[in-house]
Amino acid sequence: MIGLSVTDDARREIDATSAFFLRHVSRLSDAATIGPVLDLACGRGRHSIAAAELGLGMVAVDRNTDALDQLARASIECPGEITTLKADLEALPLPDLPEVPAESFGAVLVFRYLHRPLSSWIQSRLAVGGVLLYETFTTRQRSLGWGPTRDEFLLKTDELPTLFPDLEIEIHEEGLTRETRPAETARLLAVRRA
Repeated sequence: MIGLSVTDDARREIDATSAFFLRHVSRLSDAATIGPVLDLACGRGRHSIAAAELGLGMVAVDRNTDALDQLARASIECPGEITTLKADLEALPLPDLPEVPAESFGAVLVFRYLHRPLSSWIQSRLAVGGVLLYETFTTRQRSLGWGPTRDEFLLKTDELPTLFPDLEIEIHEEGLTRETRPAETARLLAVRRA
């Protein structure tokens, strides 16, 4: 199973892969035939590693150098290549990253990260037929006593699909995850049709 074959110390420290990601692995693999997969605010790379274990080409972006270094060490034995890129996705104007050209990615992954001004930029990175997998906390997360508490990091009920008006929403769900440490999240699978 993805995420469980990790053997070295650097990879053991990476959090478990999201169940939402695992449910859509075949869709992600199909999308990766269009172009590489972009993992935004990747942290230590739990989803970059899982995708690279499938042999998918990845571009993993985060502003934390230590996390990117850990991801690079953990990815050495993955069959898929992971390119790490240090960038602050919250810098204004929004990033113009030559390594992340518009309309070139088969999939974009965003997990447990929210910066609303980045939404149209995310949409523009997808190639036609590309897939967005997005999962992050909702305001109901506050009731669990851990995680973000500020409004700018929490989605309101049914807000996530409204952030991506140019994409076709195939799946949108909200509620408690079935992880070891459950979280209140919104989850989205959307496709760029044109």
